[in-house]
Amino acid sequence: MVALLAAVMAIGVAPSSRADEAVDLELVLAVDVSWSMDLDEQQLQREGYVSALRDPEVWKAISSGGMGRISLMYVEWAGQLIQQIVMPWTLIDSPDALEAFAARLERMPISRERMTSLSGAIDFAARQFGTQGFKGKRRVIDVSGDGPNNSGGPAEVSRDRAVAEGIVINGLPIILKPNQRSGFFDINNLDKYYTDCVIGGFGSFVIPVRAKSEFGPAIRRKLILEIANLSPMPEEGEPRFIRTQMSVPEERSDCMIGERLWRMYIDGRFRE
Repeated sequence: MVALLAAVMAIGVAPSSRADEAVDLELVLAVDVSWSMDLDEQQLQREGYVSALRDPEVWKAISSGGMGRISLMYVEWAGQLIQQIVMPWTLIDSPDALEAFAARLERMPISRERMTSLSGAIDFAARQFGTQGFKGKRRVIDVSGDGPNNSGGPAEVSRDRAVAEGIVINGLPIILKPNQRSGFFDINNLDKYYTDCVIGGFGSFVIPVRAKSEFGPAIRRKLILEIANLSPMPEEGEPRFIRTQMSVPEERSDCMIGERLWRMYIDGRFRE
């Protein structure tokens, strides 16, 4: 027994207790699959992520990091308790690893669920960090969606809680029908809602999708910026900033608008 213990100590600790593997970035892709997204829109969204992951510029951004590797997770979400890990934490340290991730994601079925809980998505994504043996210099949640929070706690509370833990949240608001109320819970200026109520952390930004043709390019641009730790130029998105001078303060979004619309719907007081 003494000899056996000495041999174990000489070998070192067991794999389950090894130190976390260092990466440049831990990135959770949190993707909306609520019913407000049409089937073709959900398919375009999935294809946009697969295409972006296969873009050579995405690997170039990864390989340009200090360690040249990131860890990546893909999550689908809808209501408060509806989050599904489609692709678990995966080490991306080569073009082959990135292609394997994209190929497997391409084959996975797409869920469709009820309600929209940005708060639930943020809380769930934040809990995933540090669970699979990776330790990133940065931790980022990349959240996409086509409507305001209407389930679970307030989105800005979950946002602030994640930011306090050092997590950055970036947004991909999907605005395919601007200035149209195509559903009970649609709002105008969803990009501004995301800016005021969803994203947060140093260098956080929003890049909206305003046409079906923009899914791929917008996702690609956002991934490159997140991986390279950059903020977009004004024409590419709307980074959070504070003006030093402003004669007329800009009106802040109502971060509870989704909850209010849902209550009106439940109470039978909703009017088109």
